[in-house]
Order: sequence, then C-alpha cells, then structure tokens
Amino acid sequence: MQKISKLEKHIYSVSEITQAIKGLLEDKIGEVWLEGEISNFSVGPNGHFYFSLKDQNAIIKAAMFVYANKGLKFKPDNGLKVICFGRINVYAPYGQYQIIVERIEPKGVGARQLAFEQLKKKLEQEGLFDQAHKKPLPLLPFSVGIVTSAKGAAVRDILQILKKGASFVDVLIRPVRVQGELAAAEICAAVEELNHFGKSDLIIVSRGGGSTEDLWAFNEEIVARAIYNSALPVISAVGHQINTTIADLVADIFVETPTAAAKIIVDKKNALIAELAAAKHELDFSVTELISGLENRLTGLTHMLKSPADRLQEKQQFLDELFSGLNYNMRHALELAGERSHSLIERLGTLSPLSILSRGYSLSMLMPQGEVIKEAGQIKPGDRLKTVLHKGSFTSLVQEVLKDERENGI
Repeated sequence: MQKISKLEKHIYSVSEITQAIKGLLEDKIGEVWLEGEISNFSVGPNGHFYFSLKDQNAIIKAAMFVYANKGLKFKPDNGLKVICFGRINVYAPYGQYQIIVERIEPKGVGARQLAFEQLKKKLEQEGLFDQAHKKPLPLLPFSVGIVTSAKGAAVRDILQILKKGASFVDVLIRPVRVQGELAAAEICAAVEELNHFGKSDLIIVSRGGGSTEDLWAFNEEIVARAIYNSALPVISAVGHQINTTIADLVADIFVETPTAAAKIIVDKKNALIAELAAAKHELDFSVTELISGLENRLTGLTHMLKSPADRLQEKQQFLDELFSGLNYNMRHALELAGERSHSLIERLGTLSPLSILSRGYSLSMLMPQGEVIKEAGQIKPGDRLKTVLHKGSFTSLVQEVLKDERENGI
C-alpha cells in the first residue's frame, strides 16, 4: 500500500480500502494462536461453526468451516474458554476482520475429556445410564458373542477362561477395530449384527488396555446407543483400571478386564452347579428318609403278617376254642332244658287226674259211652257206671240219683 502524501489527494473505493486492509492484516499477521471465550455460537446449514471470541476488552468474529470441525471431539458452546489456531481474514462484504479457525482446544482441559463430559451429561439426562434399563444376564449363557479385535490379547484371555471353566459355551467372535477413526462404527455394526443373528445369549464388548486416546472408540455416542438399544445383555470389558468409558456406563454390566467378563460366565455356571448340588443333596436326603420310613413300615407289616402254616394253626386253635365253647354252651343249654322239663313234668304231675285220684278221689264214667260224669243230672237209675280209683276200677248200676248235697248244706 502506498503511503498517502499530505499533498496528494487519492480517493479509494470501499472495495479498494477493504482489500488494502485485508492484505495488510493477512500478510502482516497471518496465522496466530488466539485465546478467548466463545459467545454467539451457531451452526450454519452446511455444518460451519460461527462464533465470537472475546476477553474483557475486545471481541473478534470467528468461523470454523466444516472441513476443520468435522473430526472435533467436543462441542463448542457459549462461555467455554478455548485456544484457537487460525489465520486472520477480512470478510469484505461486511468490512470486518475475523479469524478462520483451523484448530480449537478447550483451555485448561483436554478436548477429549471435555467431549467425554459433554456426552456423559447428555446421555445421563436421556436416561441411558439408569439402572431401570439394565438387562439381567441369562441364568446360564450357552452362546456368547464377542466384539473385539481378532488379534488382540482380550479375545485370547476370554477364550482361555471359558475353555477351562465353561467349555460348553459356544463363542461367536465378531472381529472389529478397537481403536482409530473407524473403530466406533465397526463396534456399533457388530453389536447390531449379533442381535440380528439371534444365536447369542449375551454380548461381550472388549479390548485390552490402552491410553485414553486408544480407548476413545468406546466413548463415541454411536457405540453407546448401539449398546443401549441391544436386545441382548451387554458386558463392557474394556481393559482399563482407572478411566471409565461411556460404554461402561451404558452396558448392563461392566468389568475392568476381558478376563473378568469371562469369569462372570464361569461363576454363573459354578453357582448354578452349586445350587443344583444343594438341591440334589436335599432331594437325596428326602428320598432316603422316605425309603427308610417305608422300610420301617414294611418291617412292621411283615411282623404283623404270619406264614400260611402259622395262620392255619391259629385258625385251628380258634376252631378248637369255638368247638369247646359250643360243647359247653350245648351242655349248659341241655342242663337248663332238663331242669325246666323236670319242673314242667312235676307241675304236670301235680295237675294229672291220677295224682288227684291218689289223694282219695275217683273218676266215674257213663258206660258204654265213657263220658265223664261231672254232675248227677247226667245219669239216671239203671245206668251202668265205671269208676276209676287210684288203683284199679269197678263197675256199678245206678239205683238212685240224689241231688247236689251242697245245695242241702252238707
């Protein structure tokens, strides 16, 4: 730009002076590192970021185009203090200078850590970490899908533990990248494929240890949502001892090592075997008690039962007792009947006419009819009578019939 002499009068157009300023700023200042606080942040239709950087005394416009912000690990937001790298630019249509940001980092905290905190807060507010959404593991899984690197130590550790402690478990390995730009998408696809395949009882998402950057794929939102949306229970077994990943928080169960994930399955098998052993012991005890009780009862019944010979002898003895009793009862009955008969005979003897005759009475009958004469009116003079005495009898002729002497007072 030419220096303007006080004696010369040069008139610039707006475009000319703007281009002159643009050239001075871009050439003299160029690329810079700039520190400030974000304000007026917005995202354009094409994904470009527009915001301002300010401090206590000044403000500058900033733009970060989509090619630069595409791989950004955190979301810029108002109030966030950042350090930006970019070039000073003049936006001619508005005659304002600005910085075109190529790189941006949070001040005082790493970009990945900020991204982690932002995503954690977002998913927590959506309820992805709630215990109510955690799915229980099956009682005893017979098939396990493993999402991990096919060449890493994690899969070897898992297979070794399962082979020793739960060899019956079928293992489906879905190999994926576990770090790098493509890892998150592959992990997400693997979880979805194992769900659609329908042959697994649960899924283990795993990798060995590593730095925060190595583990970053397990902090990606798409991985978190794939685990959350899985119909199968998911165990997160990312090999770390200190940091917790987003995958850990979303998973139904998380452990610190792949080995621990395999041990969960082995422990469930051992617990089930122990439970079955206890049930078997209790069942054996109950059956033994039942059999013992039945044996005792059978022994008692056996003692009560006798051999056929013993039973026959017992019946013969019983018959003998019945026969003896019958004889006794018959003799007794006959004795009673004899005594009664004798009494009746004596009574009959007392009532017999012969007994009466022995006391001086006689019995007279009209002959030849043999009609017993009970009163004098039955006979007349000239009738022949037979008189029976106590001993012997005689016949007589009636000479005179007298009236009843009782009537005469005799």
